This record gives sequence, structure tokens and C-alpha cells, in this order.
Amino acid sequence: MGNAHFKSKVCGKDFAYPSLLRIHQKTHTVEKPYECQQCGKAFTTASYLKIHEQTHTGEKPYECKQCCKAFTQSSHLHSHEQTHTGEKPYDFKQCGKAFARSSELQIHGRVHTGEKLYECKQCGKAFTQSSHLHSHEQTHTGEKPYDCKQCGKAFARSSELQIHGRVHTGEKPYECKQCGKAFARSSDLHRHGRMHTGEKPNEYQQRGEAFATSCLLHTCEITHTAEK
Repeated sequence: MGNAHFKSKVCGKDFAYPSLLRIHQKTHTVEKPYECQQCGKAFTTASYLKIHEQTHTGEKPYECKQCCKAFTQSSHLHSHEQTHTGEKPYDFKQCGKAFARSSELQIHGRVHTGEKLYECKQCGKAFTQSSHLHSHEQTHTGEKPYDCKQCGKAFARSSELQIHGRVHTGEKPYECKQCGKAFARSSDLHRHGRMHTGEKPNEYQQRGEAFATSCLLHTCEITHTAEK
């Protein structure tokens, strides 16, 4: 009986037990009988509802023994533990790049397929990740929810706040392998690298840089004229 396979008639997916097949079938019928009393969100199984309810209670029963960080689901804890071990069991066959989580592998696959599932309703621009779409939407609303605790400056993205924080800490994590010079931003390191490689920006970039330079020069000339 343990070797039996119960196949979904809709998608052909196999399951070891009929109970698992019944749960899976609900994803096709969109049957969600388990509803959260606090927000009304519905789920296919009672266990999924219980996990969801922890987002309201703040309960995180699964704790990492190495750093004490806690999670609502055991699968999330397992994925987190791989950050300590360095284990990356999910590798992409096309490029060989490896990931700690299957979700990260799935997202990376969109780089190769060009698939962009998340579209901005205001301008139509599409993104491979929902988090990227959320960050983009803040450019329309002007929302800046990430503020620096040291100086109060606010940012639309958490990554921008993290980079800004290096102004206060003096951290420069991007180091040139050829000369050892360090930078706060990866883009600054990339520009610096051209000194060693002799690489020149393409024509479009050159025009942009020339335009920025001419604007600065023009502003400077106006300032001097005003002073006179």
C-alpha cells in the first residue's frame, strides 16, 4: 500500500496517500472551507489556516538554535538554517547557479525565461518578483517607509536605507581585487573597475555623462556670473 500512487485527474500529479490527493484536489476546485475569523482569508486545509492565524497572534514556535531567530513554519526555519550551513541544494541546470531555497530557484528561472508576473497597474511596468513591484509602486505614491534612525532621512526601499547606513558606519563592503580600494556601493566599484580594464561606457552612457558634466558647468558659470 505504501508504494501505491494516487494520481490527480486534473494535473496528473502523484500522491502516496488518498488523503493527500483529496487536499491537493481542492487547489483545482478552489474549495477553501477554512476561513480566518479575523481577516476573512480562506484556506484549503485546517493546518494552513492555523499557520496563517500565527500572523495575527505573532506566534513563532520554530526557533533557530544558532541565532534564536523564530519562524511561523518549520519549512521557513529549515530554509533559514541553510544560511548558517551554507547549503545550497537547489541548482539551476541552465547556468549552474545554486540557491538555499526552492522559491529563490523559481524566481531566478525568470531571468532566463524573461517571465514577469507582477505588473504595475498604474504604468504597466512588469517585474519578476512581487517585492520589486511593491518597491516600484512607491515611486508613484511617494511613500518612504524606511527612515534612518540616526539622521531621520527616509527612503522608499530597505536596500536604499541599508546603503545609506554606510554613511554613518563607514562600511565599505565592495573591494577592488586589483588594488584593494573599497567602496560603499557596488556601482561605485564597477565604475572604478574601468580604470583597470580600460573599459569605456557605451555611446548612450557617454552622452549622459557629458550632459551631466555640461549641466554642472553651466550651473557653475551662472553662479560666478551672479556673484559678479
